[in-house]
Amino acid sequence: MQILKFLIGALLISGCGVTISELLPPTEVLPPKERLGEALFFDPKLSSPAGQSCASCHDSSRAFSTSNQTFPSSEGAIKGRFSARNTPTAMYAAFSPHFHFDQTEGLYLGGQFVDGRAATLEEQAKGPFLNPLEMNNPNAAAVVEKVRASAYADMFRQVYGPAALDDVDSAFDKIAEAIAAFERRPLFNRFTSKYDAYLAGNARLTSQELRGMRAFEDEKKGNCAACHPSRPAADGTPPLFTDFSYDNLGVGRNPHNRFYQQAAQFNPDGRTFVDRGLGAFTKLASEDGKFKVPTLRNVTRTAPYLHNGYFNSLRNVVDFYNTRDVKPACKNPFTDEASALMQRCWPVPEVGENVNTDELGNLKLSDQEVDDIVAFMHTLTDGWKPHSRGH
Repeated sequence: MQILKFLIGALLISGCGVTISELLPPTEVLPPKERLGEALFFDPKLSSPAGQSCASCHDSSRAFSTSNQTFPSSEGAIKGRFSARNTPTAMYAAFSPHFHFDQTEGLYLGGQFVDGRAATLEEQAKGPFLNPLEMNNPNAAAVVEKVRASAYADMFRQVYGPAALDDVDSAFDKIAEAIAAFERRPLFNRFTSKYDAYLAGNARLTSQELRGMRAFEDEKKGNCAACHPSRPAADGTPPLFTDFSYDNLGVGRNPHNRFYQQAAQFNPDGRTFVDRGLGAFTKLASEDGKFKVPTLRNVTRTAPYLHNGYFNSLRNVVDFYNTRDVKPACKNPFTDEASALMQRCWPVPEVGENVNTDELGNLKLSDQEVDDIVAFMHTLTDGWKPHSRGH
């Protein structure tokens, strides 16, 4: 009861739009470690200043992606500080393999964050706490001290032992471990979309959704499944709609990205900043401009899209994939989505090297086929019910 009261209070403070029924699915009671991870995930007191929790940027009502669609990138605990990137969904992140280079494929795969800089879910959980553009804690000791003073400190000791919060490094590791354990629960990995029901033989796709699925999978059409596999894995795991690889899609700069206006200590390059993505992490020019292929599960809920939030419309993303190399380059490299559509152009890529020209850019899809693919992606939203309107 104590932890339930704490969570209700935390949610009211964070304003993340989560309901208690979402936190505590009626079909399961969270084990102690996962319950601890839940408390940590939703605690707005763990930032500096207090007010931002993990859930502030990973809102359950938006498939654990950005809670604020007003800005293309995420605002941190300090008002006016923005990161360079759009908040990705935390759903299904637990399935990403450890970051590694696959010798057979000749590609980097897996990891966490859109640039792969965290090898595991546990490592990723530590990052936002210490990022000055996110939760802004000065060090791990500050985070651990806040946990010591929390309403769930006794739970922490019950899970990890009486001295669990005594050593800072060990305690910080355990904080991340508990959050990762929570993120591996069904709340984040639901597999309850209409498409899941279709694969199980419990739902029918509409004629448009079927056309979209075929175009999505057809190598001579969208070929989306090349990077977003749509069929169950050999071990029976439902399709995750990502192959966990990295790609430079050739998207342009987003003129609405508030990171360009950040202080020099965070962005010394100002408006000339270029996000090298995987290349910055690996320090390899051959990986410049590449970002992790996201899952398309719940994609209808996770706008804005792509690493810098350039697109607000899912249809426009598909149109970009279809016509990137067909339309002329916009005269202004800082042309936003709406202006590009009006001018019938696309801005030059933020990173011109390593752009994927083999699988996208000139797909020759008709407007109807673009609409069909978007309709199919709507079937990937979790929470589908057999008697939902329109199905």
